[in-house]
Amino acid sequence: MERSVFAKLRKWKSSPRRKPLVLRGARQVGKTWAMKAFGASEYEETLYLNFERDKHLQNLFDQDFDLDRILLAFQVQTGIVPKPDKTLIVLDEVQEARGGLTALKYFSEEKPEYHIVAAGSLLGVSLTGQSFPVGKVDFMEMHPMTFFEFLKAVDEKELLELLLTKQWEMIRAFKSKFVECLKHYYFVGGMPEAVALFAQDRDFKAVRIVQENILKAYDNDFSKHANPELVPRIRLLWHSLDAQLARESKKFVYGIVKRGARAREYERALEWLEQYGLTHRVERISKPGIPLKAYADLNAFKLFALDVGLLAALAGLDIRVMLEGNALFKEFKGALTEQYVLQQLISELEFKPFYWSHEGSSGEIDFIFEHESSFYPVEVKAEMNLQAKSLLYFHKKYSPKRSLRLSLADYNEQDWVTDIPLFAIGILKEVL
Repeated sequence: MERSVFAKLRKWKSSPRRKPLVLRGARQVGKTWAMKAFGASEYEETLYLNFERDKHLQNLFDQDFDLDRILLAFQVQTGIVPKPDKTLIVLDEVQEARGGLTALKYFSEEKPEYHIVAAGSLLGVSLTGQSFPVGKVDFMEMHPMTFFEFLKAVDEKELLELLLTKQWEMIRAFKSKFVECLKHYYFVGGMPEAVALFAQDRDFKAVRIVQENILKAYDNDFSKHANPELVPRIRLLWHSLDAQLARESKKFVYGIVKRGARAREYERALEWLEQYGLTHRVERISKPGIPLKAYADLNAFKLFALDVGLLAALAGLDIRVMLEGNALFKEFKGALTEQYVLQQLISELEFKPFYWSHEGSSGEIDFIFEHESSFYPVEVKAEMNLQAKSLLYFHKKYSPKRSLRLSLADYNEQDWVTDIPLFAIGILKEVL
């Protein structure tokens, strides 16, 4: 299975300023597989340690940070003699080893010739309130598979090539095929286990079982790793996501989590879910300006899940919806479509999206992102509806360089707005 993170890892490997790498991402997005596969393809050997599994190594860094002693322990555990530039050292679930992250600082300062990748499903949670070797490590985020990665995995490389080369006439000719693949992605999502199973036998029921097992694993982590007093609130927040996104206005409302709930009661639980990597917060901006984050309203935001397929499973979306024309795109007021777009903006395009709404009216721009010192508003449409009153109002008021509309309509560049098919969002940077 080909992942786009490999290109980033190769760039890290060849960098003359390379530091130990911390690979962050939620559980089961494919971090362990990616690290091992990268080691197998780019190094002579991979020295792999898992501190959650190898519990006797969890106190390895308690005594001191003598790197020769630590490297000897790595060798004794794995039987591999680590060689500079030849061996990829993988420290998985590193947060389970006391001082493991701090040790990266000393590798960076004293033995930079060693190639080290550290990862952990609970790194974000574990780092809260703890010291960290700032400036001594590189960071990389890993997300569920994007739609483009999904096309590769299900052997639709020819379709992907049409998108990458922007052959719009051919894309229009095969539109029904693109829409079918997009529907599959909405249901399957980007969790590697679900994608691999779907690629093998196209069994939607089996995919749903995988998704439900992943959701159960997350629920178990709530109990295992969160402060006990936060667990009920974390669960209520997590299970309210589909109801939040099913509203016409998708602004997060604490009262939907529990009647009478207030922000101060749930803020810590909300932060826990974000640090764990299960949710993405999209903040409202009062007006567009560069940088966008300077205009963020921290009290108004939308909350999305990490993966469109898991959101569908969390909501219990019936498999039969797959057969009902394009109904899937409109399910609970287009929530899956907005979730899909948010996911691609973050993972495929690496944008930090915000949204805008007009105070005192229902006018809203679904997403706004910043690119090369300009801001771009994005209107998301679940099907072919090209009405865009809010987008036109925003464009006239703030004069962005280009306004964007994502829907199932064909690619079309007009004076003020560019229509881009939902399935082509991955080439947005090239279009701009």
